[in-house]
Amino acid sequence: MDLKSNHTAPILADPAPISKSRLGVHSSLLAYSPPGAVFSPNLFLTVPRKKTGILDDVRASGWLDAMKSSSPPHKKTREFNNELASADTDVAYRTWMVKYPSALTSFEQITNFAKGKRMALFLDYDGTLSPIVDNPDCAFMSTDMRAAVEKVAKYFPTAIISGRSRDKVYEFVGLTDLYYAGSHGMDIMGPVRQFSDDHANCIRSTDKQGKEVNLFQPASEFLPMIDEVFNSLVNSTKEIKGAKVENNKFCVSVHYRNVDEKNWTTVAQRVHDVIRNYPRLRLTHGRKVLEVRPVINWDKGKAVTFLLESLGLSNCDDVLPIYVGDDRTDEDAFKVLREGNRGYGILVSSMPKESNAFFSLRDPQEVMEFLKSLVIWKKKTIAKMIQETGFAQMRQMFSPHPAVSLFVCLSLNFPPSTGSWISTFIEQLSPTSFGCLHDCGERREEVKKTGDVGWYQSRTHPVLMTDVE
Repeated sequence: MDLKSNHTAPILADPAPISKSRLGVHSSLLAYSPPGAVFSPNLFLTVPRKKTGILDDVRASGWLDAMKSSSPPHKKTREFNNELASADTDVAYRTWMVKYPSALTSFEQITNFAKGKRMALFLDYDGTLSPIVDNPDCAFMSTDMRAAVEKVAKYFPTAIISGRSRDKVYEFVGLTDLYYAGSHGMDIMGPVRQFSDDHANCIRSTDKQGKEVNLFQPASEFLPMIDEVFNSLVNSTKEIKGAKVENNKFCVSVHYRNVDEKNWTTVAQRVHDVIRNYPRLRLTHGRKVLEVRPVINWDKGKAVTFLLESLGLSNCDDVLPIYVGDDRTDEDAFKVLREGNRGYGILVSSMPKESNAFFSLRDPQEVMEFLKSLVIWKKKTIAKMIQETGFAQMRQMFSPHPAVSLFVCLSLNFPPSTGSWISTFIEQLSPTSFGCLHDCGERREEVKKTGDVGWYQSRTHPVLMTDVE
């Protein structure tokens, strides 16, 4: 992808080299794709022209109105005439949910559509996996949420796409069997694929454990500019009480959640005064945050498309992508999935607002329940498939594949007859069929005692597997 600017005199003359010491994190997740999967050459990045210095006052420009419209009301406002406000809000929310029904109450509809399909999950972080908090450095996900994400990632390819830096998101989540995309998808850690060798913005590297990863960074040339703007914004807002500037590597976030509303105009003006000198940067609004981003044709929607293609899951009728997010920047992903009924977007919101999503969830607690429901549904689907397939068919399916991976799980109990039947099947497998992944060869005796098995597709062969708890 070529990121050359349309401007005749770009501020950034030389692309910034990407240090190969900035490594991704280890992941044991295998790509759900045939070896020949490649990334489409049709996703070109363009840098549209942007005029400079046209906003002399943030009031006239509408920045302040945008800041207010993108921010939930203050606590004091919510507490005023609380009962009446609550009643009005509940009525409005119920009406809104007619258009955006709950993904929990509509779960059967979602899973019916998912039958026979490979599901892929994409999750925002702030406001989706963790609550929105006053201090962005303390947006920790709960232990229960981490467990839910870890379990769902064992059944479906799962990625977290956040406006945060990729390193920061991984620091919060701390799970290796996921894909991570930071800076609104401008910093993606994905599986190693052949297309990366010929791709200008993809770097093949190794993480600290020696695992090969691909780092896709379509805005790499903007790094020096982003660092420069970050330092300028820190200096220009340091006297505004409550303002916090965060460097998210390929974008800069100016948080005004803890700023008195009467000073929002000052925040907006200071930000404007800085970025007016950078025609290759643009401003977007989030939940009480102003975000400075490169002017390139790239967003969370394109990040989803990129990950699907790199996983070999794009342009397939048997794939169902689901994206869960709460912010305006997630709308780009919702729109991509809505086009052609490609997948489902799920908006996380307790307030009515227009969206490209199909379904809704009220808060991170409901997100966690949804993820848990997916795991339960998948286990039941696997159990039913095994019971209906029968021993002879399963043996025939595996006969061409001597390398069959087996995992162990003690969480799901099949009926005694099923457990015995699976033990018989396991006895028919040769010892070399065990232990391709996760060192399971040493657990053969334990395997015989459990019936929780499932089918996953690895890069080269079918996998008879369960999740280890």
